[in-house]
Amino acid sequence: MNKYSKTLPVVCVVAVLWGLTSCKKFLDREPQSIVSAENAFKDFTNFQGYTEELYHCIPDFSNAYWTNSWNWGEDEIQSTARDFHFVVKIDNGDFWGWQAQYDGWQAGWMDRNNTNTNDDRFTKSLWKLGWYGIRKCNMGLENMDKLTDATQEEKNLIKGQLLFFRGWFHFMFIQYFGGLPYIDKVLPGDQKLTLPRLKYSECADKAAADFQEAANLLPINWDNTTAGKRTLGKNQLRINKIMALSYLGKNYLWAGSPLMNYVSTGNKTYHAEYCKKAAVALGEALQLCEVGEAPYKLVEFSKYYTNFYSSGQNFQMPGSTEAIFRGPYYFAHGSTYGTAKQYGPNSVLVDEAITFAPTANYVDYYGMANGLPIKDITQPDAESGYDPNYPWRGRDPRFYNDFVYDGVKCIQGAAPIEANRYANLFTGGSYRDVSTGSRTGYLLYKFIPITSNKFDNGYSYDKGLNIHLPYMRLADVYLMYAEAAAQGYGSAAGKSDNYGRTATEAINVLRDRAGVGHVAAQFTGSLEAFMPEMRRERAVELSFEGHRFNDLRRWMQLIQAPYTLKKSVEFDRAPGFNSADPKNNRVLNLREVTILERRFTEKHYWFPLKNSDASMYLEFPQNPGW
Repeated sequence: MNKYSKTLPVVCVVAVLWGLTSCKKFLDREPQSIVSAENAFKDFTNFQGYTEELYHCIPDFSNAYWTNSWNWGEDEIQSTARDFHFVVKIDNGDFWGWQAQYDGWQAGWMDRNNTNTNDDRFTKSLWKLGWYGIRKCNMGLENMDKLTDATQEEKNLIKGQLLFFRGWFHFMFIQYFGGLPYIDKVLPGDQKLTLPRLKYSECADKAAADFQEAANLLPINWDNTTAGKRTLGKNQLRINKIMALSYLGKNYLWAGSPLMNYVSTGNKTYHAEYCKKAAVALGEALQLCEVGEAPYKLVEFSKYYTNFYSSGQNFQMPGSTEAIFRGPYYFAHGSTYGTAKQYGPNSVLVDEAITFAPTANYVDYYGMANGLPIKDITQPDAESGYDPNYPWRGRDPRFYNDFVYDGVKCIQGAAPIEANRYANLFTGGSYRDVSTGSRTGYLLYKFIPITSNKFDNGYSYDKGLNIHLPYMRLADVYLMYAEAAAQGYGSAAGKSDNYGRTATEAINVLRDRAGVGHVAAQFTGSLEAFMPEMRRERAVELSFEGHRFNDLRRWMQLIQAPYTLKKSVEFDRAPGFNSADPKNNRVLNLREVTILERRFTEKHYWFPLKNSDASMYLEFPQNPGW
């Protein structure tokens, strides 16, 4: 990935759009690293070196601090030992907390005081580096005429990357803040800003144009290009056609979602035409993957973990063949101190006060292996086969992959207290603690192996463990296609002309991979019946990967019950508890208890802008309610 950028000088641009006026202050570049435009843009090697700084503007949200918060929906709750992470602020309705001035620990990934494009994961923030990246893209695009010593392929590669990143940074901004100015030219540093905030749809259209042109210019696989052969086997992160098509589709689907359609047109429904455009773009990407032209495919379920972490002596970038878009991972052992430890109860398994636990109500989305949902976790259901006396039996295989539930063997080797070898997650169990353990009756193990504890791996916590989540993986493309095709064409059987699968069939591809029953006929007869099941599938397959908060927002569900609730599961162990077969253990007095209720209003659908930005000029107002 870094051959070009590590061996060549990178041009230092002068300013970010807002709040950053000095390149030396912001990027801390040495004077000798600043090169002239003629040298920076004259040939492909130099121009690619310039362009690759953009990859280092991508925040690593899963490794942005020692412990990390990126799940802000009703999916996760943090233990109470600390209160500086953004998820706690969101729970309290304090959406100002994304901003660096309200984050004394500097633990967030959206805004930081100290921001840089070096290899330090602690200096990445979306707000500052996003605007910096947009200006850098515009400078590069305005200097394309200087790229004379290059083939047409090389020119296309450069322009395609710049267009993609300009679209991507704008998309990342508008999904959180709503319509903004779309900056598609270099703004003079001495000119007063007057650019108005556009409608969400207007921004989305401009981002779509950038993504579409990028898709037209970029190859499916850099390894198959003449320029890419110079870095053969190291091109996995470089922007390609599949990435551009996938984000083109995501951008259109977001624009067509109820919240974005509401602020653009006043209608709280899906925008069918945007959804059709999304289905076409996503369908094209999926078709290229399925016929083998693109290097992406779903990993088999036994290797599902490779989407999120790698372990062993030889470092391997997490993500495998399913990762569509991800940023650089800066050093191999960055996750072993904090992120790997934030999922276990303090002192029982790890030495970390903060525990991030899945809420019981979110775990309820994981239905049965036959594909049917659980209607009420406290009531038996003859249709699905769910029995509240045996709540862990017969569940979706992803339930067993993602969670530690009561009785699971967590310490494989010697345990100083034998009773703590197995997860004591019943009410009053040793793994349950409001301050430093599980508040909910579950632990999240989707991103760590079962051996990530101080007894099986000592205080090194497995030095070969590397956690790195992608922004987008192939499973997400299938699910976005399913949603777009259903809403664009009006039924669960909806499909785009350029891809053979219906919305239902796209979901079933993922269920087949996991060994889960197909979408039942009762959910495919109408769009109204299909959408809750589609959303449940998205909740399960993409759980805890940073999608849920934005999904609840765009569906206009964030401020509605039951999505405002975070619950625990409470129960007693029945006599005859068997640690060798936890799936079939019987429980008594199963119930769910509300831990926290978020009290949101419509203003919470959007983040507040920085007041210093919103007061710069009249055409750039603050978001409503803030």
